[in-house]
Amino acid sequence: MPIEKVKGFRDIFPPQSLRREKIMRIIQDKAKLYGFVPIETPTIEYEELLKGDNESDEAVSDRFRLKDRGGRDLGLRFEWTFQLSRIFKENPTIKLPWRRYQTGNVFRDEPLRPDRFREFVQCDADIMGDPSVKADAECLAFANAVLKELKLTAEIYVNNRKLLDAILKEAGVKGNQLQVLREIDKLDKLSENEVKANLKKVIDSTSMENIFMLLKKDLAYFTKNSFAGADEIVELEELGKNYGFSIKFVPTLMRGFSYYTGNVFELWSKEKRAALMGGGRFDDKVGKYAGRAIPAVGISFGTLVDLECIDVDDEKNNIVIISLGQDAEAIKIAEGLRKENVACVVFYGKPSKALEYANAYAVKYAIFVGDDEVKSGKVKVKDLVSGKEELMNSKDIIKKLKKK
Repeated sequence: MPIEKVKGFRDIFPPQSLRREKIMRIIQDKAKLYGFVPIETPTIEYEELLKGDNESDEAVSDRFRLKDRGGRDLGLRFEWTFQLSRIFKENPTIKLPWRRYQTGNVFRDEPLRPDRFREFVQCDADIMGDPSVKADAECLAFANAVLKELKLTAEIYVNNRKLLDAILKEAGVKGNQLQVLREIDKLDKLSENEVKANLKKVIDSTSMENIFMLLKKDLAYFTKNSFAGADEIVELEELGKNYGFSIKFVPTLMRGFSYYTGNVFELWSKEKRAALMGGGRFDDKVGKYAGRAIPAVGISFGTLVDLECIDVDDEKNNIVIISLGQDAEAIKIAEGLRKENVACVVFYGKPSKALEYANAYAVKYAIFVGDDEVKSGKVKVKDLVSGKEELMNSKDIIKKLKKK
């Protein structure tokens, strides 16, 4: 059997690994600014918790299943939110509202595709115990702050699950609501006529035409006619003005058919042609094992972490210090740089090997430390991109190379 990666998994090397690490750090730092606290949860949970009461959900059905030595049915976490229901059962004294964030790897035994992996990073931030749209706005404000830090632009698409249900009711759909929603969700992949043809298999033509007539209405129509959920979108729109973000009402936006209960949102980047993050309100999930209602809303970052959307030059070891028989002085210089948060590596021996390393890892500067340099109190700093050389003392080196 060949020694190779399991299909659907990957190794991640620089610069992508550095980029991913930096993006996650930005998400974590912004989460803390918005009052979210970090938690950690097990990679493995009991099968009963994993499958819950909705095994037909795609993420649930794609879970990895395991058994331990005792024959217990276990599995790998496939997202973060389902674990919250266990947390609240086991920790009933958690003070609400509670803001938590979590970053790490999750696992899904999905069919193999070139653009999908069975292990991937997910970063979630949730507010539990606050039923107001103000909590929805806080999640979007946090997400918007992350995008600004990454210098990304995205439109915030918003819909509401209550509104979708009201649209189906008004259209005369009496059954197969879930299947109808699934078909409408395909409008970003199929033409309107193709979706209509599929809908005719599950509902009558009049209801189908009514649905499409209503989906073309603007938000003002739904608020004027008191459709459930429309007022929550309007409130979110108004709150967004205070935070400096705007939303776009998209009546066909679907997320988690059996999951979300109120506002749902997706931050779509036209430039990247991808949803950078998404989320919404899920009031019926986290309190089910605790035996009480716990309203919740959250946002999840997944795709964002893999995007090449950030410069990572300052994350590399951009300096190599080459000791030419002056190891103690080379180490002294390296430690001085590190105390100033300047990354560097020390090489001993042949300069040619050090320069080969520098070339392989796109290191920008080489500092040569030899007998003459030690005697003069200045070392040679070479810009490996331009080829320019300068003699500098320790203070000058730090001033030139310190992160700004």
